[in-house]
Amino acid sequence: MPRRTVLAAALAAVVVPLSGCGGSAGEAASVAPRASVTSPASGRASASPEGPEPSVRDLPAPDEAIPKDPGRLADALTRTGERLRDAIDDWRRTGDPAKGEAPEPVVLLSLYEQRVYRYLARNPKVASRTYGELPKEVAARARDNVTAIRDLLSLAHPVSGPIKIKVRSPEPADALLADFRRAERRFGVEWEVLAAVMLVETKFGRVRSPSYVGAKGPMQFMPGTWKAYGMGGDIDDTGDALLGAANYLHASGAPGDYRRALYAYNHSQAYVDAVLLHARQMKRDIRNYYAYYTWQVYVITTKGERRLTGP
Repeated sequence: MPRRTVLAAALAAVVVPLSGCGGSAGEAASVAPRASVTSPASGRASASPEGPEPSVRDLPAPDEAIPKDPGRLADALTRTGERLRDAIDDWRRTGDPAKGEAPEPVVLLSLYEQRVYRYLARNPKVASRTYGELPKEVAARARDNVTAIRDLLSLAHPVSGPIKIKVRSPEPADALLADFRRAERRFGVEWEVLAAVMLVETKFGRVRSPSYVGAKGPMQFMPGTWKAYGMGGDIDDTGDALLGAANYLHASGAPGDYRRALYAYNHSQAYVDAVLLHARQMKRDIRNYYAYYTWQVYVITTKGERRLTGP
């Protein structure tokens, strides 16, 4: 089996790296200061004297305060989700997800939504009350994401001492999507499941460090498992790694029994549940794939959590 997921950074949630840690080869992706910052819960903005550019107007700051009241949380989550999906539509329509990184509106709105989900994952009573305040579709999406994050946090191994985790920019979103679909065509494993595995394992290839037991590459294979299922490919190459993962999952029961196949990939029911919840959201709306693509990498330390990537 590839092995038990161990990197606390890969078990939290992710977007576009700001810089590589521990000597990453990835390019640093900086986000320009915002001319205007709005609380998604209030919808009020304060413009700079020069005035905000349309593309960055009213975006949440990377450290935007998260409401604690369920009603205000629900309002913030609803507003942010609507704006994020509009920004993803704009990106797909007028940008080019096959090249470069996600635009700033997608990055910042996705980060805020992710941070709200993480807060709710750590506060289940508040989460339950918040779901009741949300529209049905938004509540279903929030419940799946919060539950998946909570499951993965239960598996995280807190890091003590200096953080030495390499991160780098991921391949473009549509380039990854093409690789997922190529692996699906060859082995019959749904691309959404492969994407969910990659999201959980390395946040779409952002985390480049081996696990503490020696698992490597964007799909975190143990060398012995890779030798058996990697078909002679490069364990660090994204396309090869996705084909190897699809080959392994197919040999382990997919697509007939995804639970069995995913449990072979990682012997944890919490892991299996989280992967399937994320896959379900991508099946419901492909925009959720683009939102996940822009989730940030967090590391869980013995002194709390720390975000390693993003603005």
